[in-house]
This record gives sequence, C-alpha cells and structure tokens, in this order.
Amino acid sequence: MRDRPGVSLGGGCVTSASILIVGNPGEVHVGRHLLQAAQEAGIRATLCDTTAAYAGSKVQRTYSWRLRGHRPANLAAFSRQVVTACRDHNPSWIIATGLAPVDAESLRAIGEVGVRRVNFLTDDPWNRAHYAPWFMEAVTEYDTVFTPRTANVDDLRALGCRQVTYLPFAYAPDIHFSDPPATTNERLHFDSDVVFVGGADPDRVEWMAPLISAGFRVALYGGYWERHSQTRRAARGMADAATVRKAIGGGATTLCLVRRANRDGHSMRSFEVPAIGACMLVEDTAEHREIFGDSRNAVDYVNSPEDAVQRVRVLLRDRCERDRLTRSAHALIASGHHTWSDRLKTMLEDGRPW
Repeated sequence: MRDRPGVSLGGGCVTSASILIVGNPGEVHVGRHLLQAAQEAGIRATLCDTTAAYAGSKVQRTYSWRLRGHRPANLAAFSRQVVTACRDHNPSWIIATGLAPVDAESLRAIGEVGVRRVNFLTDDPWNRAHYAPWFMEAVTEYDTVFTPRTANVDDLRALGCRQVTYLPFAYAPDIHFSDPPATTNERLHFDSDVVFVGGADPDRVEWMAPLISAGFRVALYGGYWERHSQTRRAARGMADAATVRKAIGGGATTLCLVRRANRDGHSMRSFEVPAIGACMLVEDTAEHREIFGDSRNAVDYVNSPEDAVQRVRVLLRDRCERDRLTRSAHALIASGHHTWSDRLKTMLEDGRPW
C-alpha cells in the first residue's frame, strides 16, 4: 500500500489527501452531506452518483431486482466506473454510503491500489426489503464499516467485516435549521398538532391511526400514507428540505420513530428534527436515551401509540413546556458535535491507513 497523507478537519487545516464518495447527491441523502462536509473542510472530494447503477428500462430494473437478489441493473458497469474513478482521481479514501452498488471484485481492485475503503451503512442489510447476496459478499471487502445501529454490530463482525464501529447519524447545518412559516398563508398551511416525516411502514401506520382518531391535526410527509384508509386524510405527500423545515416549524409537536424492520435505535430524523427546532416525542430506545438523556430532559419519550396520544394531549395544553423541550433538544444537538462534518472527521481518523 502506498503512503497516504493525513487529513485534519480541525481549524480548517487542509492537506493534499482526497476522498471519493459513492452515494446519492440529492439534498436529503448522506452522500450529499458528506460531500458538502468535505468541501467545507477544504478536502478534495469527488462523488460517484449511485443512481446511475439503477438506470435502465423498467423490465431490466424489475428483472434484476426481483429475480437476481436485489441486484441493481447496472451493478457491474457502475462498479467498473468506481474503479476507474479511483485510478483517475487517486483518492486516499473511498467512502461508500449504504448498500452501495460496488461489487466485491471491484472493491478488491480498489484496495489493491492502496485506497482505504470505508462504508457508512445507512440501512440494515439483513432487512428483508434490502437483503442482497451480492452486497453481503461486498461488505466484507471494506476496511472499515461504520453502522448507525448497535443492533447489527455483532452480525457484521460475524459476517467477516474487518473493522465495525457504531457511528450515529447526524444533521447538515446548511439544510437543517429553523425556518418556521413566515406568512399568514404559510402558517395556515403548516399548522398542525403532530408532524411526522417518513414513509408509511405498517408499524408506523399503527402509531398514526390512534392520533388521527383522537382528533389531533396530524401532518404526515413521506411516501404511501395515502394508501391507508386510517392515514389518507393526514397525508401531505413527499416533501423537500424546505417543506420539512416549514412543516416542523408549524407543528406543535413532532413524532420521531425508528424503523423496526431496519433494527434502528435512532434515525436521521433524531438529529435533523432538533436541529430544525421542535418539541419532540421520541420512541423510547436505548440509542435515543444515549443521545437525549433522561425523559423530559430534552425530549418526551413514548413507548406506544396510546402513550403518544396521552403525551400529545398534555403537551398541547402546555406551550411553556413545549418551548422548553424545543430549546433543550436544539441546544443538546447543536453543541454535541453531531454534524456530518463531525462524522466525516471520525470516519477519516478511525479509518486512517497509517
């Protein structure tokens, strides 16, 4: 392995090292956040857009996904593209996000030219919706796997991953900031009792239905809420980052749930919501308690849909308590080194090859 220069993100110090990020450049995705963090630190960074791996006709995509083990239609071609990018840009690190469409053979080739291979594993690869034999082979080729869930650390080690480290999600200060409704029309449009941002997983529908039945004004942003009779009237459709900021700013409370199928103990929203500013009702998990501390220190924990109904009812009657929790959660996250720049620093320092 050839010698590699170091990288320091502290105090704006910059070296000649560079990073190749394999991820989605969309504004809400980790690939974009890491690219932004690298650029702000003055680190040379290039991004290989993973959406290219999923291109092709509907027939090609469906065949490859359903009959070839959740395989992206252009996995081989995109993997070769990443290898070529490593040779062209000569990065010190490749940081792949999630179930990145880079096959094991290509990761071995990247390692042979001295590039440090890192994966930030945004999803649980044992989730039935994601499970892919090609990825289970590929993930063991990374030098370091960072996972934002404690539940699969031992599984990844047993699979054969070289180094596995728990690393929570984070927030992006340029996207996740306070931006409440500013006009009368905006205030009327975004006014609600409970906001939730995320897809309509079956277990999440079970949380939302009692809140809606209890008469609360619930605003649901994300995919598939309109498909369920219990949640259809609360569905607000997909939302970009600006809409999410307005929605959270216009809601009295925001509910933060994990994805059970993903074995989550927290989610991206666990950091994004307090950074924007909200009175949070948070699903009670060990990871959430590690982040936020004891109950009502910064958030109000809930253990069931019925518990959520009760706590929302109490909080709606107490504006002072809602404001206190909002300020406390924001201060805790904003002062706690929870930005994507902080996470990138950890990835580079913990995974350094010298």
